[in-house]
Amino acid sequence: MDLKNTTTRYGVISQGIHWLIVALIITQYVLATLAHNAEHDRATHPAAALQQLALLARHKSVGLTIFALAVLRLLWRWYSPPPPFPPTMPRWQVNAARLTHYAFYALLFLLPISGLVMSAASNYPVSYFGLFTIPNVVAPDEALKEVMKERHEMLFDILVVVAIVHVIAAFKHHFVDRDDVFRRMLPWTQR
Repeated sequence: MDLKNTTTRYGVISQGIHWLIVALIITQYVLATLAHNAEHDRATHPAAALQQLALLARHKSVGLTIFALAVLRLLWRWYSPPPPFPPTMPRWQVNAARLTHYAFYALLFLLPISGLVMSAASNYPVSYFGLFTIPNVVAPDEALKEVMKERHEMLFDILVVVAIVHVIAAFKHHFVDRDDVFRRMLPWTQR
């Protein structure tokens, strides 16, 4: 399999980054849910506070990893353009696919940024897996923290909706249109 994208398939690099980001977003949801549950257990289980901090620290590190992968993915996309859409694909679907991809990139940048601002406003520094610490980008501010928390959750909800639309479209291409749009992103298939 090619490292670079071809006119008919995504290459190993694009596929790897795509599926790694998918796995990390699912990981983010799990970590955030566990941290939320630990927050509610704090009253009855004193150790839950430490567990919550550890889960949030991992959540932040994974978020920074997704941010870095999104930058890498954009640079790779510039270096190795994606395969073109099938010529039989209606123009509105091409436009919808492009809009969906733009939305994904915007969300992959905005979610970590909103998380960083929320952490800084909460006066919690962000450590990247204990290797280094990101300086706070804003001064502590309770009102800003609450706004950024709402924005962060809203952006994740939008990401889920965009992802659902993306998956439905991929399945439509595979099962209804019977073209290669879905298969060209799967690492174990050939044209």
